[in-house]
Amino acid sequence: MLHEAPVVIERASHADAEEIAAVHLDSRRKALPYLPVVHSEDETRQWIADVVLETQEVWVARLDTRIVAFLALSEDMLEQLYVHPAHVGRGIGSRLVRLAQARRPDGLRLYTFVRNTRARAFYELHGFSVVSTGDGSDNEEGEPDALYRWRADSTSG
Repeated sequence: MLHEAPVVIERASHADAEEIAAVHLDSRRKALPYLPVVHSEDETRQWIADVVLETQEVWVARLDTRIVAFLALSEDMLEQLYVHPAHVGRGIGSRLVRLAQARRPDGLRLYTFVRNTRARAFYELHGFSVVSTGDGSDNEEGEPDALYRWRADSTSG
């Protein structure tokens, strides 16, 4: 019988930038094909290396040695959560959200696109609720979005 290696969650390092960017790019292409491409792949890689890893608390989920998901947090924002399409539905995203909630016990906010019904259902399952919605004029993609909030006392499990 084959056993899959356990997923290990750990803090990201600058050396992880390329793999994190690959997860981000692959996930957006697969899960959000309707979004306009507003940055090149090189610009995205640069942003991950110079902005995300330098200014946010970043965690990665590794399967064997490969990064299959990542989470980025700022003060009270869950800035990024992406799971590689080949690994969606295995509980990795849930583990990362629980980590985010443990790291920010006073509460979290996040934005997701209104059309991203899978992400919306996922966050709602984890105790997040919609605070407001926008028409897309405040994001680069011009896509309607929703602001969600989680508070520790709003989660039953």
